Amino acid sequence: MELACLDLEGVLVPEIWIAFAERTGIEELRATTRDIPDYDVLMKQRLGLLQQHNLKMDDIQAVIAELEPLPGAIDFVDWLRERFQVIILSDTFYEFSQPLMRQLKWPTLLCHRLITDESGRVVDYKLRQKDPKRASVQALHSLNYRVLAAGDSYNDTTMLGEADVGFLIHAPQNVIAEFPQFQALNTLEELKVAFVEASDRPLSI
Repeated sequence: MELACLDLEGVLVPEIWIAFAERTGIEELRATTRDIPDYDVLMKQRLGLLQQHNLKMDDIQAVIAELEPLPGAIDFVDWLRERFQVIILSDTFYEFSQPLMRQLKWPTLLCHRLITDESGRVVDYKLRQKDPKRASVQALHSLNYRVLAAGDSYNDTTMLGEADVGFLIHAPQNVIAEFPQFQALNTLEELKVAFVEASDRPLSI
């Protein structure tokens, strides 16, 4: 049996923190795992900026409520689910994901949690586990699944390396240059073709 594991932000939906940066005008919030490989460093920077500018969970969720999946993403997920079991492995947070996952018709999502205080300030975050994307693929391998995976950022590369076949999709040039072992694709239509070619069973496009 084969599974398809996908990153969420930058692959199927816009980068949430970039959208929030554009709304608030706080340029430093544009940083993502495409720019800062160490996720803890990135999140501490984000939490510090939220505190500095007195921004709360409701402020972020209001921006997310207006976002839509990237062009073609809904059709791509529909296509994929007809051919594979699909799991989204993301470093987003359940507190962010609901509006976007609803539009994608609720594929399985494994991600993290944010911790807020009684006033709605985001005070911390809780990872599901260390290196969660790779650990998830390792667990799926232990269940005798073959895994095809796709992502766009530094934090996806251990997942891609653990998968039977891994692809970069919508990745920036710095990530592509550092990880030439992964085929780099520009569109979800190209990813369809790549998944078909990588599958160990005949699939139609």
